[in-house]
Amino acid sequence: MNKLQSFEQPFQPAAVREQTLLAKLPDFINFCQIESAYYRNHLQSVKASSVTTLEQLATIPVTRKSDLIRLQKECPPFGDINAESGRVSRVFRSPGPIFELESTSDDWWRMGNAFAAANFTSNDLVLNCLSYHMTPGGFIMDSGARACGARVIPAGPGQTEQQLEIIEMLRPTAYSGTPSFLNIILNKADEQGRDVTSINKALVTGEALPETLQQEFLHRGILVKQAYASADIGLIAYESERNEGLVVAEDIIVEIVRPGSGAPVANGEIGEVVVTSFNRDYPLIRFATGDLSAFVSQTTSCGRTNKRLKGWLGRADQTAKVKGMFVHPEQIESIRDKYETLFKLRLNITQHNNNDVMSLQCEVDFTVLSVDEQQTLSVALAETLRAVTNLSGTVELVTQGSLANDGKVIDDLRSGLLP
Repeated sequence: MNKLQSFEQPFQPAAVREQTLLAKLPDFINFCQIESAYYRNHLQSVKASSVTTLEQLATIPVTRKSDLIRLQKECPPFGDINAESGRVSRVFRSPGPIFELESTSDDWWRMGNAFAAANFTSNDLVLNCLSYHMTPGGFIMDSGARACGARVIPAGPGQTEQQLEIIEMLRPTAYSGTPSFLNIILNKADEQGRDVTSINKALVTGEALPETLQQEFLHRGILVKQAYASADIGLIAYESERNEGLVVAEDIIVEIVRPGSGAPVANGEIGEVVVTSFNRDYPLIRFATGDLSAFVSQTTSCGRTNKRLKGWLGRADQTAKVKGMFVHPEQIESIRDKYETLFKLRLNITQHNNNDVMSLQCEVDFTVLSVDEQQTLSVALAETLRAVTNLSGTVELVTQGSLANDGKVIDDLRSGLLP
């Protein structure tokens, strides 16, 4: 039996859902300002009662996932973001290091909706192959499957021989984990003539799922759905129907913003995923995940009404080292903010004779700028680029709309560089 009321929310009218979430913002922001030392400082200039629209929410500075390392070093273990510390039941360590928590509530990461959309039920026995060691991945999927009433085998990754033995003996009907490890299991079973045909469904996460691999799973009789989640937030979006994008989790607010800034992009444009999660144990307001995606505009055939994401489209952290100095997307965005006539900006980094070269492309509307104004603007932009980055570069004015819609603010075109 499903335990989460949110299982019923996917089909309510979109406008009703949005207004319900927006109505929660003033009280939630006020709660964070009182109970969380981090937000007491971060939101000190914010009047909670005034934040009732997406436009007003967008005026709040983002908190970046990359900030957590510094915040947690300064105020261990959770950077003073957490509010109700008495409810912490587990503490995890992810690379960074970044420490994450789990609370005492059932399905704390809210993964149940994703498993329900993938047709997991109380009739399923799930082979869960995300790691339970140090990091929360295994627990995240485990709790979501159990929220649907399913039974779980906490297998973790690796040890393929033992995985095959478990599958043959216990006959699990479902798999959760990364798509690549499911593929490894299936290929190893083919090599050894092992019977793994009991698995007929899967929920995968943690890495991209190519259409070719999803189709291969389908040919094997396994219907595979995807979930987009993080240890900080839990479920962000999930797949309900193939090739229709990922449905945004119904109990959070997701924005797509220009990398390096908190400014929302136009609908359909690629940008960074920013999430507001109403979790009172670990509240996150405008949390910049570092992931790139975009909203999908067309309707879905399954009847779910929330916005949908195209899926994971790369990383938004485009920081590059040029001549030994770091250049950040937010620096480039700050240049755009100084000039009303600019639209998109892109900093291209190349090498010539083993020297780093920067070229700043700036979208403008040529119909409103004279030739002299274009020249003056180019000179001013070159000076601003040097002032902001302490590095010299050329400037190229380009037609509005000509830069690719790929979310890139910095495009490092140098080859053979170490990360």
